[in-house]
Amino acid sequence: MLTVGLTGGVASGKSTVARLLAAHGAAVIDADAVVEGLYGPGQPGTAAVVGLFGEGVLAADGSVDRSALGLFVLADPKARRSLEDTVHPLVVREIAVWLGSLSKRPSPPRVAVIEAALLVETGRWRDYDRLVLVVAPVEVRRGRALAAGWAPERFEAVVAAQAGDAERERVASFVVHNDGDLAALAAAVDDLWERLTQAGRITPLA
Repeated sequence: MLTVGLTGGVASGKSTVARLLAAHGAAVIDADAVVEGLYGPGQPGTAAVVGLFGEGVLAADGSVDRSALGLFVLADPKARRSLEDTVHPLVVREIAVWLGSLSKRPSPPRVAVIEAALLVETGRWRDYDRLVLVVAPVEVRRGRALAAGWAPERFEAVVAAQAGDAERERVASFVVHNDGDLAALAAAVDDLWERLTQAGRITPLA
């Protein structure tokens, strides 16, 4: 089973690439969905966040208010690092459990994809056999984010907190360009799947 980290900047199209890979037969986990589960009422991620920042970051149901938390940590790099240092190990553990369950199947999937925004920033890309990077010009990404209802200030703050594409490309096995339409992206993912599953050495995408 080939393990593949899938990353890219905000609004680059990671989730769409993940869905297209899943359609090819890959098993896919979204680190953000893992975080969502960890931030539920009574969950370990919630307890960790309250330990760092107090109960002011909780929603009425006892879960973490991710919007409030995001605004707070994006404005404070030290707080953001504390959050990452505390919550990322919990996410890594959940992903390891998931990978372990896949490997124990009678017929494991050929490819397991871990979609996560901060694989390069945290160094976790080294945990996987391949790293796939999804890229698009920042103006394209900004347009997508604003169309999805993001405030411009939030988009700019998230971009500033993430690594740039040049830094990510230095460690990526494959780069998928997502500045066209869905048909073009699907064709690129078809090519990516072939390269991921072929025997022999890596042939990076142009």
